[in-house]
Amino acid sequence: MGRGRLEAFSDGVLAILITIMVLDLKVPQAAEPAALLPHFEAVEAARGDITLTYFEFTMLAILLAFVQAKPDVVILEVGLGGRLDAVNAFDADCAVVTNVALDHTEYLGPDRESIGREKAGIFRAGKPAIVGDPVPPASVLDHARAIGADLWLQGRDFAVHGDRQQWSWRGRARRFSALAYPALRGANQLLNAATALAALESLHEHLPISAQAVRSGLALVELAGRFQIVPGRPVLVLDVAHNPQAAAALAVSLDQMGFYPRTFAVFGVMADKDIANVIAPLRSLIDQWFVTDLPIARAAVAAEVARDIAAAMPPARVSTHATPGDALRAALAAADPADRILVFGSFYTVGGVLKDGLPRLAATHLG
Repeated sequence: MGRGRLEAFSDGVLAILITIMVLDLKVPQAAEPAALLPHFEAVEAARGDITLTYFEFTMLAILLAFVQAKPDVVILEVGLGGRLDAVNAFDADCAVVTNVALDHTEYLGPDRESIGREKAGIFRAGKPAIVGDPVPPASVLDHARAIGADLWLQGRDFAVHGDRQQWSWRGRARRFSALAYPALRGANQLLNAATALAALESLHEHLPISAQAVRSGLALVELAGRFQIVPGRPVLVLDVAHNPQAAAALAVSLDQMGFYPRTFAVFGVMADKDIANVIAPLRSLIDQWFVTDLPIARAAVAAEVARDIAAAMPPARVSTHATPGDALRAALAAADPADRILVFGSFYTVGGVLKDGLPRLAATHLG
């Protein structure tokens, strides 16, 4: 089986791809930390006077580990944008752009056309370029056509159909019928699954994946912190939505969960995000906000975010807290067992409540 490389942007697509391939190819899921140490030492010895970022240093060490392990396929997630990202030094056998949202605008540009142009920089001439965005910016399509990439579009080269019980997928030459919905929760997961299957079909000649692995992968996939629902009293929802598009998808998913008397939000975010438009889609869904500081210089100050929320959503109830853990404990103290607590925003916010393990909430009081 040939060794391929795949670059992708979406956590949902990556999770589905990895799960399917692990089930079919039986590749290791994680490297032991000690096994990575010689590769970090090799990068340090080789770099000389060259300064490397944390991302570049780590990427090189992990790639050395891949070279030694000789896996059937390597999946590389682009860190920021695409055109100038360190991962783009590799010529991918297949490149995937799942969606184009307004994020990192200070680096990638102020609009979707600018950001799309940066993301499309991972495409290669003659190689599959999978676009999962149902309405992609023209810049993505223009660049793919200009370099002669093999462009796959959602709705044209692959598509989904279904009802509440099951769904089907069609690609250029393959079809899957009567599929179970992906185990990942959220309004966008069907688009993610469709995009993952398109990537696998585009590589099928070199990397055949069985239909059973596809079905099992969709049913068993897990991804922490992406609309992750933790059963308990009250229910806990963890989501790293930190840009307007992700927040809008989060709002739809929350609305589809059913009735909860009240929803409490633990929220912390980076200062360079479009905070006003991150919180706007959730305006009608959140009854009380618990805003947290985060242990990183880039983070927005909780007191300032709280003032913005109070001004935008009068008469919103807002409090500030030193850590995500403190904010979650305060939300739990205010909540009844039938309520819902949402922890969202930065990875540091969700990570802050997960650092000691998965929280198990057990409110016993009644309001």
